[in-house]
Amino acid sequence: QVQLVESGGGLVQAGGSLRLSCAASGRTFSSYAMGWFRQAPGKEREFVAANSWTGRSTYYADSVKGRFTISRDNAKNTVYLQMNSLKPEDTAVYYCAADPSGSGGLVQGKYDYWGQGTQVTVSS
Repeated sequence: QVQLVESGGGLVQAGGSLRLSCAASGRTFSSYAMGWFRQAPGKEREFVAANSWTGRSTYYADSVKGRFTISRDNAKNTVYLQMNSLKPEDTAVYYCAADPSGSGGLVQGKYDYWGQGTQVTVSS
């Protein structure tokens, strides 16, 4: 069983930055692919970013490419999402997720473990 706890959300003005963290329990974190997803009010949850268990393969939604960066520190069992140049349309609850297969990617169904989410609000 893996438990994921997100932190780092908050209120920021458009153009600002935030860094989200996701701390994972479990000794096999380094073998999991990790992903970030988000859900805005009234919308379905959508893919944001992911990386494979090695960290060598990364994936980004077109809407965040060039602005967001996913990274991981396996020694700390933590995955990060650095968000720069934030826009009001980035406002959502952000969730991290773990895929034990190690491949990650865009498909939500591949992720077996989910955090509780952290709110990000970008004001205009």
